[in-house]
Amino acid sequence: MTSVEVDGDDLSPPAAAHSRTLGESASSDRPAFAIETEGLAKSFGDTVAVDGVDLRIPRGSVYRLLGPNGAGKTTTIRILATLLRPDAGTATVLGHDVVRDAADVRARVSLTGQYASVDEDLTGHENLVLMGRLLGFSWRGARRRADELLSAFGLEDAATRQVRTYSGGMRRRLDIAASLVVTPDVLFLDEPTTGLDPRSRNRVWAIIRAIAAEGTTVLLTTQYLDEADRLADRLAVIDDGQVIAEGTSQELKAAVGTSTLHVRLRDPGRQAEAEALVQDVTRGAVEHGPDRGTLAVSIPHDEEATSVLTALSAVDVEVTEFALGQASLDEVFLALTGQPTDDTTEEVTT
Repeated sequence: MTSVEVDGDDLSPPAAAHSRTLGESASSDRPAFAIETEGLAKSFGDTVAVDGVDLRIPRGSVYRLLGPNGAGKTTTIRILATLLRPDAGTATVLGHDVVRDAADVRARVSLTGQYASVDEDLTGHENLVLMGRLLGFSWRGARRRADELLSAFGLEDAATRQVRTYSGGMRRRLDIAASLVVTPDVLFLDEPTTGLDPRSRNRVWAIIRAIAAEGTTVLLTTQYLDEADRLADRLAVIDDGQVIAEGTSQELKAAVGTSTLHVRLRDPGRQAEAEALVQDVTRGAVEHGPDRGTLAVSIPHDEEATSVLTALSAVDVEVTEFALGQASLDEVFLALTGQPTDDTTEEVTT
């Protein structure tokens, strides 16, 4: 069993008790792809939520769905978890059709949705023991498993408190812990670290990395682009219910331009003038930076950075700072969809 260390804490991945025995890797006779969809579609009345999604997600990988609010990410996950029935197309999880073999799929997956689903009247320990008993643990085994998870997620000091007294971040950690009472073959995580402080996020991701290393496939959505950049093996960008790009983080960045020039102007009042000038020079995307008086310029070739700075200097637009670097995932998303990522979560009508 692999163990990982975060901020000095030893965090072992949760012990398997259902899909796999302790320390056992996923069986080699399973399909190469843990999840496959073809032409997946779902509408709610006149609203098309998913419109022909094709996915091929390798076993044992961490795969991320990236898209704006309402793009279809949550609907896709709910279909794969058998909570929604697709209107068209096919989807299989570990070779099992999500419609015909729904019971087989449910026996092998776990889902943590956008909102905590634990019982507020029970303590943290009682919630996990209850989940363990429902999943077939003995009383002794359920209590031991609850203790393991409370320790791994840093909740041992709050174990005997009612969940109604927990902070939002504590509830979120407990909710994720409940989804890991058994180690699933496929783990669906919808915005898993929303509301967590950096230390809690590190705890969650250390456990997820360790689980994936032992064979669990993780499919997630997240509003934190840095997580996708560092932790997802591959990403699919979804917009208007369709996959518009797919690949590794580096592949997506390369597809929309190799570099981005970040410029800070001494006089923010000349920003509109500078944007128009840079647009004429580069013929590429020019966007507002994070602060007033800053620009983010897509540079297909690094040599164009000199042309931009020279053009600004020629009209006495003074630059106080500039930096040239690879496009961020946020800039990739903007280039692909024409809009920035949305930090709000996705609402789905069922």
